[in-house]
Amino acid sequence: MTNWHDSMVDRPETDGAAYATGWTVSGLVVLGAIVAVWMFGI
Repeated sequence: MTNWHDSMVDRPETDGAAYATGWTVSGLVVLGAIVAVWMFGI
């Protein structure tokens, strides 16, 4: 039980284009969702 790995707990590699692209895309999706809720809520 002392040697386990979980993909949700283990930290991914912090360097690389895929890492930066993933964070950029997810950030834009979150901002888009916030703006969409704000626009349609008014």
